[in-house]
Amino acid sequence: MHRVILAVYRIGTPALAEKPHAALRQHRLAVSVFATALIILSAVTSIAADDRSPLVVVKTAQTEAVITQVPLTGTVTSARVSRLSTEVGGQVEAVNVEVGDRVETGAALIELDREIEQLVVVALQASIRQASAELADAKRRYQDARRLREQKNISENELRLREAEVEVDGAMLKQKQAELQRQQARVERHTLRAPFSGLISERLTEAGEWIEPGRPVLTLVAIDELRIEFRVPQEFYSGINPQSTLSVTLDALPELEFDGTIDAVVPVSDPSSRTFLIHVKVDSGDARLTPGMSVHGKLNLTTGRQGVVISRDAILRYPDGRVTVWVINPDSEPPTVSEKRVTTGHSFDGLITIREGVRAGDVIVVRGNEFLQEGQQVLIQRRE
Repeated sequence: MHRVILAVYRIGTPALAEKPHAALRQHRLAVSVFATALIILSAVTSIAADDRSPLVVVKTAQTEAVITQVPLTGTVTSARVSRLSTEVGGQVEAVNVEVGDRVETGAALIELDREIEQLVVVALQASIRQASAELADAKRRYQDARRLREQKNISENELRLREAEVEVDGAMLKQKQAELQRQQARVERHTLRAPFSGLISERLTEAGEWIEPGRPVLTLVAIDELRIEFRVPQEFYSGINPQSTLSVTLDALPELEFDGTIDAVVPVSDPSSRTFLIHVKVDSGDARLTPGMSVHGKLNLTTGRQGVVISRDAILRYPDGRVTVWVINPDSEPPTVSEKRVTTGHSFDGLITIREGVRAGDVIVVRGNEFLQEGQQVLIQRRE
């Protein structure tokens, strides 16, 4: 607070009468001192007024493409979830995994008892050896018959009979070999293997149980190919295109926001909720996503319209329903503000469209606008 102390000299009438010239000079000096004090006081008052001017942050209203922002709720899912079962029935001999285990493609998950099936393999192998020996003997007798036929010692029919024996024994051998391969494949199917890399999320059997083909025994979830599923109201179906952008926030990590890309739009509407499904992929960086996480998204759809947009922080709403912004008066120096009543439209990405009340190019107060008064002088801290 500045104080200016003025010393005013009173020039009395007797003094003027006694010394007219000296008194006149003294009077002029007092007037001069008083005028100088008034100038100083005015300057100090102006400086004090500047010191009391509130600091504000401003931003110029611009014309931009109007975007409709649709809030969504979704779930992190896996592109592949499989309820595994065996192809053959049998007694569980061993379960090699627990819930939560990470497995690679081809890993042995469950072993069934294969003792009887393995004995069948042994029997077929012996049968193949027998068939091979019979075929070799038939070929030898066929070669002997060819030599004898050249010497005219046997008939042509006898030669053809020996040749047919070779064909029959050869076919029998192939049949036995096919049966062996089939049985070996059946034995192999007594081991349940992982069809893809993933995580065991559910275990539905134990050693000693008898299981039938088709009965689920394990649930395998691929965790390297995660996506987010959103249900979108059907009225926005026509507005979605490959260029549509989407931001995603995980409920488990609310402080982080990720950019999503639409991977697929399922063109089938759910009649019960009147929604359709979209699949979204996100680059989560170091953030760990797991199937089942709940997420929130903001789908940005272009409207094809242009409009005046300002920062949403500039908006002031009153209990009587008025919506206003503070605008820097053009050509005012020092800058002063005026309150403008506006009509708002869509909001998106921290911006809001203005239908009436503000034009493109107007300088809007976006910070420090809570306690301004009409015509008040302000100090502009910065422009955004």
